[in-house]
Amino acid sequence: MVVRIECAIKNYHWGKFGCDSKVAQFAKSNVQEFTVEEGKPYAELWMGTLPTGPSVIKSSGMLLSDYISKNPACLGSTILDQFQEQLPFLFKVLSVNKSLSIQAHPNKKHAEELNRKCPEKYGDPNHKPEMALALTDFEGMCGFRPFSQFQAFVRGVEELSAVIGEDAVKKVNDTQLADLEGVKSAIKQSFTCLMRCESSRIEEQITKLVGRLADVSTDIPCIDDSLRELILRLNEQFPGDVGIFSAFFLNHMKLKPGEAMFLAANLPHAYLSGDCIECMAKSDNVVRAGLTPKFKDVDTLVEMLDYTPKAMEENIMSYTQGEDDSNVKVFQPPVPDFAVHSIQIPAHQLYNLTTENSASIVIVTAGEGQIPSLGEINAGHTMFIPAREGVSIQTSSDMTLYRALCLPQI
Repeated sequence: MVVRIECAIKNYHWGKFGCDSKVAQFAKSNVQEFTVEEGKPYAELWMGTLPTGPSVIKSSGMLLSDYISKNPACLGSTILDQFQEQLPFLFKVLSVNKSLSIQAHPNKKHAEELNRKCPEKYGDPNHKPEMALALTDFEGMCGFRPFSQFQAFVRGVEELSAVIGEDAVKKVNDTQLADLEGVKSAIKQSFTCLMRCESSRIEEQITKLVGRLADVSTDIPCIDDSLRELILRLNEQFPGDVGIFSAFFLNHMKLKPGEAMFLAANLPHAYLSGDCIECMAKSDNVVRAGLTPKFKDVDTLVEMLDYTPKAMEENIMSYTQGEDDSNVKVFQPPVPDFAVHSIQIPAHQLYNLTTENSASIVIVTAGEGQIPSLGEINAGHTMFIPAREGVSIQTSSDMTLYRALCLPQI
């Protein structure tokens, strides 16, 4: 049967503070005896079975992972056929006040190699694809920019040219846009040179660049107001960090509520600000590039990245409409570990969630209503639904739900 779950809160330093955080807002309904502290960051709400932040069944106090171990059939055939008796995804809410690190995640084969060679840094053999669905205006960086934009930056920003070096500058200038392999090679060489540049030179050039951008009378034609503001903001958060130059390499994404982006293996990305739903495969494998004091595995990073340039719009994830249900948008990435349903239910409606061959976790992000077996539900309430379980919701106001599950691969 469907059960309420209580979730883990993570107070990472980059989280939004107090009631500005969706995590804190949802936790007021989700976590027993929870009180918001306005001076405290609330970064993540975890829904799942990861041992470092496990969900608990409210009615019994049992760990969700223990419930699944005792009742493996609740996972359903879609999960059991591929992932044995483990829930393969972690579902989250993120509230971002300060940039997270620029990072990428290895594919499954590479994760196994890294775990075997360096288990103290890569603690499991799994891949870590992720999907972010914006709850509020959400900002991030994702994937390499179109090469024409990068060429303009190399030609127009002397500080960028200084840190990638003459050879990389020449290669960028000499490469034709139609030569995709040449373009990828030029981006790789430039990014590798950036990541291996001496920190003193990075800091020197960032100081020069920030000084010019802070002077409103300075006009650098290839840098628009949005990019200017981003670079200055990143320098305030991480003064002199090599990751600041990544703003010239990566697409600056601005998602509207309801939009999503999929972060595939080897795709460089960073979350910058806003609130989102995130779903990911269960793994902690992260290879970092900048905007962090943590370990940067530069050699691994520069060899693994996908250097294919794409327009910003190409990184917006598409969805399909639910079969026979116009209330459901299905976000299904090209991995078997997870998918997400975004569900909009009008007020004063009796609505039946689809029955699936997969266990699922649901979070209410807006609205109020009732489930007969659970009573009242509202924003922040979370539920675990076993496979093939039917759930009816009577709404009293417009309601928004997000549902994480596994779907057969298309």
